[in-house]
Amino acid sequence: MKNKNKNSKTIYGKVKGPYKQGSVKKRVEALFLDNIGKILDRQQIIQVARDPRTGKEPENWHQRLSELRTDDGYTILSWRNRGDLKVQEYVMPSSTKRPKAGKRVKPNSKTWMIVLKNAGYRCDWSEGSHRCRLREGDVDPVGGGRVKLTPDHKRPHSMDSKTDPANPSQWQALCGRHQVMKKNYWDSLTGKLNTYAVVQAAPDSEKREVFRFLLQYFGYDMRNGTIIKTEESHE
Repeated sequence: MKNKNKNSKTIYGKVKGPYKQGSVKKRVEALFLDNIGKILDRQQIIQVARDPRTGKEPENWHQRLSELRTDDGYTILSWRNRGDLKVQEYVMPSSTKRPKAGKRVKPNSKTWMIVLKNAGYRCDWSEGSHRCRLREGDVDPVGGGRVKLTPDHKRPHSMDSKTDPANPSQWQALCGRHQVMKKNYWDSLTGKLNTYAVVQAAPDSEKREVFRFLLQYFGYDMRNGTIIKTEESHE
């Protein structure tokens, strides 16, 4: 894939392959390791994620991408983390792995069936008054592809990797899109937001709004590029 802008120093990666690893995650991992520091887009990832024998595109490739970050410890940046990246562009700046949170626990089969039944065999994601409620096999109207329901820790895995696999109250059923959206931002047991992670993932314009809000909240103002103390403060 050639640079999209001849005057840009941005370097775009290539699908080198062939990628015949036995899992979606391993194939996507190999693609990124072949392109350290280079930008890859959604179509390249999907191309590699396809089953090398059947050519079938997996609905959950984005979830495997998330697992490379959370379970395997890789740093994979998107437009939410780096201003020069466009939507659906990703880059692995280094092959160095961060310390992992621990082996991912899954509910046992009996627990999972109870979780599915309690959820009405639908995605259990809720945000305010809105609930997802997509069924297994439905077409996701936002993310596209067929919905596959998977178990999710109500408390993020990075905060508690020892969720009881036999306790249905500690699990929920989520579609792939909401698995990725949740990431480590929301503790569904306590309702507590990981505020730092939310702001870090927000686009630049929203980061600036938060920055201005915090300046005002703590009694500061920005004038001519200089932060000055004002009289009002909530400290």
